[in-house]
Amino acid sequence: MDRRRGGRSQSRFDHRPEREEALVSASEAAALLGVKRTTLYTYVSRGWVRCVPVRGTKENRYARADLERLKARHDARAGHAAVAAGALRWGEPVIDSAVSRVEARGLAYRGRQPAVALATEGRSFEDVAELLWSGVLPEPRGTAWRAPRMPFAPSALAALLPRGTPPAEVLSTLVSLLGARDALRVAAPREQELARARGLLRHLAAWVCVARAPGRVTRALQEKTVADSLARAWAARSPRAPALLNQALVLCADHELNVSTFAARVTASSGADLYACIGAAMAALSGPKHGGACDRVEALLAEVQRPARAKEVVAEYLRQGGSVPGFGHRLYPGGDPRTPPLIQAAREVRPEAPGVRVAHAVVEVMREAGHPAPSMEVGLVMLAEALGLPKGAASTVFAVGRSAGWVAHVLEQREQGHLLRPRARYVGPPASDAATAD
Repeated sequence: MDRRRGGRSQSRFDHRPEREEALVSASEAAALLGVKRTTLYTYVSRGWVRCVPVRGTKENRYARADLERLKARHDARAGHAAVAAGALRWGEPVIDSAVSRVEARGLAYRGRQPAVALATEGRSFEDVAELLWSGVLPEPRGTAWRAPRMPFAPSALAALLPRGTPPAEVLSTLVSLLGARDALRVAAPREQELARARGLLRHLAAWVCVARAPGRVTRALQEKTVADSLARAWAARSPRAPALLNQALVLCADHELNVSTFAARVTASSGADLYACIGAAMAALSGPKHGGACDRVEALLAEVQRPARAKEVVAEYLRQGGSVPGFGHRLYPGGDPRTPPLIQAAREVRPEAPGVRVAHAVVEVMREAGHPAPSMEVGLVMLAEALGLPKGAASTVFAVGRSAGWVAHVLEQREQGHLLRPRARYVGPPASDAATAD
């Protein structure tokens, strides 16, 4: 199998000697940025620059790509047009937002409510969605959303979809159909829009099974919560499934200006309706470098097959210069704090599940070799395996959970009122050349 296929991105650096040119010493890093070493160490602590220990010494090396990106952002703020475009490439946020704050130490919703604490303490996904939308965590806890009406027979949609349609693709189709049937979707008052958002999220959870089991949709839509609907739609094996799915949804609810959220905000800035904004976000989420990363982790586990092969497969990925799917997050150099609760839940509920055992073996191989910690996608896939959910369920949980954040950013973008329209820096041939070309 060619491990350069399937959308796998090249790792920016790894720990092998032949890639050492991607790393620089502390003195070189400070000189490149034009700062003192103490300032460099501050950038590392904030997660802006990654460092890699040199085995057998007390020295560290620093990622040149991170350093160059940080310098480009600084120059962009200073008004240098030649590097301004660099601010859009894993740069600092280009949009003011109060929805969530991401720091190296963790994620906080509305800047003060730690996402991991909300998830592990059992706050409902509905409570967290209302927090993201209003800035206030509901009290008493346990927000209830009314089940929406069935817009059309599940069998009608099932007839349009191939039986093996991944659930995330089902949701994209569903959002478009719901929008087409909502005659009042444009320029709705805020309270009506919030009611529409609640109904939309309830629909997303209930319809995930329509391509394979349309008969479950009606029962799933009648469940009390989004997590209950997911568990019913997928006929999850464990009685703990609703609680664990709720925890995963809360952890996925928002993550600042990621690709899909930015797509939602750009679409919202044009005045598009809520369904169009969510549809745009789902299209962006489907890419292998974003929500589709869960599918790549599933493919990795299928390739490993059994725990004993984990070391061999990981070594082959790295030997060919590719990154191992699901490991490392640029915003969390010390490891994504959202991941451990998911892995722990998977290993508690069904540690004997083949997918859980294989994933745990891969995580241990990576840890022992000193490679980056697992990302949230690994945790989501492990949880889906433990609960006996179908392939593609992990990326779908990601999509349903992140929908709460998309709605929050759409509402915020509308309040800000401006059009998001970056300028392009033309780099093609001069006009004279274009005019005289054959």
